[in-house]
Amino acid sequence: MGFNNMGKFSVLLMMVMMWCWASMAEGEYMLYKDPKQPQSVRINDLLKRMTLEEKIGQMTQIEKSVATKEVMRKYLIGSVLSAPASVFGGGSGLPKQAPPEMWVNMVNDLQKGALSTRLGIPYIHGIDAVHGHNAVYRATIFPHNSGLGVTRQVHIIYRYVCRDPRWGRCYESYSEDPEIVRLMTEVIPGLQGEITDDSKKGAPIQKIAACAKHYVGDGGTHLGINTGNTILNRKKLFSIHMQEYNDSVIKGVTTITASFSSWNGVKMHANRNLITGYLKNKLKFKGFVISDWQGIDMITDPPHSNYTYSILTGINAGIDMVCYLSTFSNRT
Repeated sequence: MGFNNMGKFSVLLMMVMMWCWASMAEGEYMLYKDPKQPQSVRINDLLKRMTLEEKIGQMTQIEKSVATKEVMRKYLIGSVLSAPASVFGGGSGLPKQAPPEMWVNMVNDLQKGALSTRLGIPYIHGIDAVHGHNAVYRATIFPHNSGLGVTRQVHIIYRYVCRDPRWGRCYESYSEDPEIVRLMTEVIPGLQGEITDDSKKGAPIQKIAACAKHYVGDGGTHLGINTGNTILNRKKLFSIHMQEYNDSVIKGVTTITASFSSWNGVKMHANRNLITGYLKNKLKFKGFVISDWQGIDMITDPPHSNYTYSILTGINAGIDMVCYLSTFSNRT
């Protein structure tokens, strides 16, 4: 065999070997993709395979207005938010009267981008829908939470639904009475499904992933100031504002949103004591904590003044996903 033929043969052999390696890689058994494996085994296997870049991408939620299939693939994005129509128009870039099929096609397109990444991790689509999906044309809209809370106030006179009626978002609370709010946590199994006898206490059962918010004390700020400071001792904070979260965790709530507000001067997005120490370690919350709309940015005063510090502080406090990013321009 001549030199030229040998060279051609070597190239051909190398091409065959590369094809074989590619085929083996495609056919490689991966524990994290096996639904028959225990959840903890799948998680540990996946984490061992992930690069730092992939982990950061999975901890990021972007708004639909900047999300495309290409963005999902390039930045390894873990979640996309469809913000309320009041924030971004008719449902995150879709027409105001978009039919359900258009929503399905949108999600499927983004999912194709997520699944085309090296590890093929599906993304989570978030919906900011407090009392029904008001961004979807002809969707069922329920009364505001204050109205729903009234249905449980059978033997008492109706009162304001938050600790201070000057707070402009009072209607987002079920009641000023913690016991009524605790009753309303039954919405969690309504969304996610009932926890069976075989399920572990507090284990999320996912159909639609519920979100409890805003952790914690959002409705108790001084003078009812939005994103303000809740001034209470620990005993009062826990008796008025924390019991609902205890119940939510027991019922398997999947996600919890940190509050813009502060507790005795400490921003909740930076409060490791309450997020990691109490929620995760004490209550054994098994879901993930997500920041509020640019809540990470608001750790500093003025907001956005030191984003690196804010990220470090928020993540170290126990926030698992940074949400509501509407631009990449100053945060990449």
